[in-house]
Amino acid sequence: MSHASAGRWRQWLRYGTVSLVATATSLTVLGVLVSTTTVPAGIANVLATAVGTVPSFELNRRWVWRRTGRRSGRAEVLPFWLLSLTGLTASTIAVSLAASWAASAGLDGVARTAVIEAANVVAWGSLWVAQFVILDRVLFRPPATPTAFPVRSNPTDKAA
Repeated sequence: MSHASAGRWRQWLRYGTVSLVATATSLTVLGVLVSTTTVPAGIANVLATAVGTVPSFELNRRWVWRRTGRRSGRAEVLPFWLLSLTGLTASTIAVSLAASWAASAGLDGVARTAVIEAANVVAWGSLWVAQFVILDRVLFRPPATPTAFPVRSNPTDKAA
C-alpha cells in the first residue's frame, strides 16, 4: 500500500470516528428529547442535529482535513451548515415518518425511540459518502499550489 493510499485510509478512519462522535451526540439529544419530553420528533431532530453539527464541523476541519487557523464563515462554516441542513431535512422527514408509523403501530417508550433513532441513522448514513466527497473535494480541499514556470530575466530573452 502506498503512502498516499495509507493516508487516505487514515483520513476515512478519522472521518468515520468523527461521524460516530457526532451521531452519538445527536442521538443522545434526540433520544432524551423524544423519550422524556413532549417535543415532536421533527423538532427534537432539528435540535439534536444542531448540537451534533458543532463537534462534526470542528473535528472534521481540524482532525480529518488538518485545517488550522481562522475559520472562514463564508467558505467553510456556511457551506458546512448548508450541507448539514440537507442532512437535517432528510433526517427530519425520516424521523417524522417513523414517529407517525410508530404511533400507528401502537409503539411507545423504548420501541418508539428506537424506531425514530433508526430512521435518523438510515437518513444520515445514506448521505455519509456524499458528504465525505463534498468536504474533501470542495469545502476542505487544499489550496491549489502555483505552477512553477521558468522566470526569464528579460522578456526579450529567448528560451534555449
